[in-house]
Amino acid sequence: MSKPVLHSIHVYPLKAAAGYDPHEAVVEPWGPAGDRRWVLTDDKNRIITQRARPRMALVRAETLAGGAILVSAPGREPLTVPVPEPGGTTTVEIWNDKVEAVPAGIAADAWFSDFLGIPVRLAHLDDPATRRPVDPQFARPGETVSFADGYPLLVTTLASLDALNTLIAQGDRPEEGPLPMNRFRPNIVVDGTAAWAEDGWSRIAVGEVVLRVAKMCGRCVVTTTDQTTAERGREPLRTLARHRRFGDKLVFGQNLVPESPGSVRVGDPVRILE
Repeated sequence: MSKPVLHSIHVYPLKAAAGYDPHEAVVEPWGPAGDRRWVLTDDKNRIITQRARPRMALVRAETLAGGAILVSAPGREPLTVPVPEPGGTTTVEIWNDKVEAVPAGIAADAWFSDFLGIPVRLAHLDDPATRRPVDPQFARPGETVSFADGYPLLVTTLASLDALNTLIAQGDRPEEGPLPMNRFRPNIVVDGTAAWAEDGWSRIAVGEVVLRVAKMCGRCVVTTTDQTTAERGREPLRTLARHRRFGDKLVFGQNLVPESPGSVRVGDPVRILE
């Protein structure tokens, strides 16, 4: 088997929307630079994700200079959203956390509301170093995260995806496979490992960045959403339930916390430290 290498990098500026795939990225203490710094909320300030709004998959966001984002969607003119001026914040409810963020303004709110067909508001995480701590059960003091579900990065492997697709092909809904990696919305994808090798990792180094494995990633209905059409099926959850159940979680991938900041590049060696 070849040595593990970084196969691809994925950054999602807007939580729950499609992102982009840079050749290299800066890893900050709270995740890849620009990753999930923006979020949509409903009229009760609760986050909106593909769990309830699969149409979010059709929105694409890319980070521009200075932290602004360019958003696009079918049938809509692209919109550039600048980083809002510092000032009053609004409280965003993300799972069990309440996080202060800066409203993006009425133009962005109108663009997203029109596309999704419900009133929504866009907000920006202005200070990821202080706004939201990582779950203390799996974190060290002072570790923070952006608007990601709970941890700064998610790693998956090509070998595990291949193994999962083989299991799907052998199951009762083979027509739904094979699935692409974008169903799992990772930040970094590793090639050159055995299937499910990531289950045994505790610490890894990608290029110059050292990352601690916090916990396995439990998967939800978002993985059943075709990221190009927003249509839903049953896989991979049916197959994960049969073959990748750990306690009450259906697992694919590992959540990571950076121990040292730095840059990662496609092709970087991946070393298993523990």
